[in-house]
Amino acid sequence: GRMKPVIVVHGGAGQIFKEREQGCRTGVVRAALQGYRVLKQGGSALDAVEEAVRSMEDDPHFNAGCGSVLNEKGEVEMDAIIMDGKNLASGAVSAVKCIANPIKLARLVMEKTKHMLLTDHGAHLFAQAMGVPETPGEKLITERSWERWKKNLEPDSNPEEFQKDLGTVGAVAIDSEGNVACATSTGGLSNKLIGRVGDTACIGSGGYADNCSGATSTTGHGESIMKVVLARLILYHMEQGMSPEMAADTALGYMKTRVGGLGGVIVVSNSGEWAARFSTRQMSWATVKDEELHYGIYAGERHTKSVDEALASESEGF
Repeated sequence: GRMKPVIVVHGGAGQIFKEREQGCRTGVVRAALQGYRVLKQGGSALDAVEEAVRSMEDDPHFNAGCGSVLNEKGEVEMDAIIMDGKNLASGAVSAVKCIANPIKLARLVMEKTKHMLLTDHGAHLFAQAMGVPETPGEKLITERSWERWKKNLEPDSNPEEFQKDLGTVGAVAIDSEGNVACATSTGGLSNKLIGRVGDTACIGSGGYADNCSGATSTTGHGESIMKVVLARLILYHMEQGMSPEMAADTALGYMKTRVGGLGGVIVVSNSGEWAARFSTRQMSWATVKDEELHYGIYAGERHTKSVDEALASESEGF
C-alpha cells in the first residue's frame, strides 16, 4: 500500500453539557487512537472504523451502546451502520435491544447475509443465530439516560431542549491500501416513539463510503439528515471538486437553510484529506494522521499532540 492511513471520529453534535465535556474529549481521543492502531498494524479501514465505534459504544458518555437514551417506554433501541468503500457493501441494524455493540451486528449483517438492514425482532433473531451475547437491557441504561427520560415525561417538559445533547458516534478511515470505510452508531432521540428509525441506519444519510470519493459519517437531527441524504450529498460535492471541508460546510448549510436542521459530519477523502465540521454549538471529534492527533469540541478549537505523547497521557487521563 502507498496511502498514509487516516482516521477521524465524532462523538455526536449538539450541545455537550459542561459535566460531560472532559469525558467526551477523552472518549473520542481513545477511539481515534484505537482505530489508528488497527491501521498502523496494516488493518483495513473497515476494521478500524468498527473498532473506533465499538470503543465509543462501550463508553457511557455517548448516546450509543451503553449510555444510549431511552424511548417513550423507557427502553434502549439502537441503530448502527457500517459501509465498505471498496465495493459499496453495507450492513445496518435498527431498533436493536439488549446487545452491547450494535456496530458488530451491522458488520455481521454486511458479511453474513444478502441484506443490508435488519430491524427489531429480526435483528434479534439474527444476533442469536450469530451467537452474539445478550446484554440485559438495564446494563445499557445509565443514570443520566434514566434521569433524562423521567424529566421528559413531566407535563411541562420539553424533550426538544435535551435533544440537543445528542451524541451519535461515528468514524471514517482510509487504510494503507487506499480503501475507505465509515461506521455510525446511536441510541437515537430521547423519548422517541417506539420503532422510530433515524438517519443512522439509513445508507447515504447516517454514513456513506465510496473509494471513488471518500467516506463520511453524520450526527445531528436525524429527520433533517434523512431529508437531504446528508452523507451522500457531501460526497457528491466532493465529486464536483470540493475539498472535504468545503463539501461538509456546503451540505450542512443547505440542510440548515432548506429544512432548518443542525448537525455535524466527519469526512475523509480518497486522497487522505479530512474534515470535522458542524452547525450545532459543539461536536466532539478527533483525528489521527501522520502520527499526529488533533481533537476538539468547540468551533475553532483544535488541540494537537503527537500520537506517542497522546498514548502516554492516555494512561493518566487528560
